[in-house]
Formats: sequence, structure tokens, C-alpha cells
Amino acid sequence: MQSRIEGIVIRVLSRHEDSRGWLLELFRQDELSEALHPVMGYISSTKPGVTRGPHEHRQQTDVFCFTGSAPFRLYLWDNRPESSTHGARERLEIPAGEYVSLIVPAGVVHAYRNVGPTDGLVFNFPNRLYAGQKRREEVDEIRHEDDPNSPFRIDD
Repeated sequence: MQSRIEGIVIRVLSRHEDSRGWLLELFRQDELSEALHPVMGYISSTKPGVTRGPHEHRQQTDVFCFTGSAPFRLYLWDNRPESSTHGARERLEIPAGEYVSLIVPAGVVHAYRNVGPTDGLVFNFPNRLYAGQKRREEVDEIRHEDDPNSPFRIDD
């Protein structure tokens, strides 16, 4: 799986299984540039048919890990005027049972939808703290899903 948008990095993750169960490396510090080293991590569950986004960050880069628990549809729009792919839009599919890491740089509008019949788990390891140190700063997020006139519409 590959993206046409500059700065989007997609890696297929390897699931290691034995008689005890399985293990999945979500990220490795030696595989991320220092600017992308996570400062926090969280897991979310997304119900079938639910879309999270579209939104973007001014400074934050997200490192999403899709755990194969459900199929997801990803939506990406390059909203960075300085990018060589400014204005590009794409839709990607992650089937259930596939394990994928997705790096989304600041300025790329993104959304994902659970298109399966069961709840789907997604981990995120952003390089900025939500609401800053001690949650005392403005949240670095532009929520396009709240704007009925947004050009970032999901139309599938």
C-alpha cells in the first residue's frame, strides 16, 4: 500500500504468532525521525459505520496503527500550500486482518471510517501532547467535520 501524498508513510506491520498468542510492533524509535518520536499514546474504538474526522493539525504529526480488528477506509487531503502534492486527495482501504502503520504529517486533513460489522481498534502515537503540557494550551486541531461548508467532504 502506498500513498500519492507527500509525507504520508504507510508501513505494513508484521504480526508474530506462537502458541501463547500474537505480538505486533506498533512503532520503533529507530524507524522514526526524531521529530516524529511520540510523546503520548492512546487507543480508540470506533463503532461500525462511524467516521472520525476529517480534521487536521497545525503542528502535530500522527502515527496511527490499525490493528486488523475491522476494515477501515482512510481519507486524506493535502492542505499544505508548500507541499508538492498540495490539493491531492485520496481514499485508501485497510482490510480486516491487515496491520498497518500510517504517518500523517501536520497540514494533511485526515479521516477514517470503520466499514466493518464489528468495533475497530486504532492506536495513535502523536508527536505533540493533546492540549499541551498539563492540558493548558489550545488544542492543535482544525475540525472540518464541524463545518457544513468544508471542502473536505466524504462522498462515498
